[in-house]
Amino acid sequence: MSHVFIIAEAGVNHNGSMELAKKLVDVAASSGADAVKFQTFKAEKLLSKNAQKAEYQKLNTNSAESQFEMIKKLELSDEAHRELIDYCKLKEIEFLSTPFDLDSINLLNELGLSSFKIPSGEITNLPFLRAVGRLGKKIILSTGMSDLGEIEDALDILINSGTSIDKITILHATTEYPCPLDEVNLKAMITIRNSFGVKVGYSDHTLGIEIPIAAAALGANIIEKHFTLDRRMDGPDHKASLEPNELIAMVKAIRNISLAIGDGIKKPSFSERKNISIARKSIVSVSNIKTGDLFDSTIIAVKRPGNGISPMRWDEIIGTPAQRDYQPDELI
Repeated sequence: MSHVFIIAEAGVNHNGSMELAKKLVDVAASSGADAVKFQTFKAEKLLSKNAQKAEYQKLNTNSAESQFEMIKKLELSDEAHRELIDYCKLKEIEFLSTPFDLDSINLLNELGLSSFKIPSGEITNLPFLRAVGRLGKKIILSTGMSDLGEIEDALDILINSGTSIDKITILHATTEYPCPLDEVNLKAMITIRNSFGVKVGYSDHTLGIEIPIAAAALGANIIEKHFTLDRRMDGPDHKASLEPNELIAMVKAIRNISLAIGDGIKKPSFSERKNISIARKSIVSVSNIKTGDLFDSTIIAVKRPGNGISPMRWDEIIGTPAQRDYQPDELI
């Protein structure tokens, strides 16, 4: 059985409120997700004052507000990080956070995180990649907006900086919120796995839960999905996020998929073994047979149950003499 590591992505859906952030942790923990993930950044380090909002951000937030003003309101302080880490320990769920600048990488390292998520936007940021790679910790590399060449370059930087490839999981993603179904391209996850020999996963931005479930069925090691307390809340990511009941349904479905995937060895399962003799057939007599009669298709046939001579030995039995008398429907 393969365990899919499920990351409930709270992101910035706390809207800058510690109360909301803790409620998001509560939802993630109760859903059965393995980790809840936030975002770590300083607005001054992340973007310039004149950076434009993405189209989905313009639609979901105050249009008069700049991207810098929007991001600034969504920062979590160093102390907020410590408080959330302690709260996650209390709720028995792993705390993760995505850094977006070098200072944030250092902060999360000082706070003792064992895994680092590299967001899609940083896959071409050499200093950022090198800084994470030097830590030698587990890395989750998201690949939205990238091609195989860019993934290869990022992977080389991480490995050359000191992180072994077995510690890296690459997530296929499409950076659009919400992502159109015809742009998901789940097969690209398989292409990444085959191209680089790494563990793979999927970071989902579609509406609903079908696509991450499909990714789990295709062999994703990690599934990441945004969630919120309420899609009607103000903020850039709420509308493309799952609500609590949907997150619970997704996690349950993926856990069931994990059980069903199995080890890939084709053999009778434990529960079906008892049905072999019932469902399969044996060679049986269809009329009275005397000792010495030669078996042919007029006096023997194939019928249930399957605890006698297998019909696969039919050619071997035909033309041989009966060793005793048989009544109709007796196993040969």
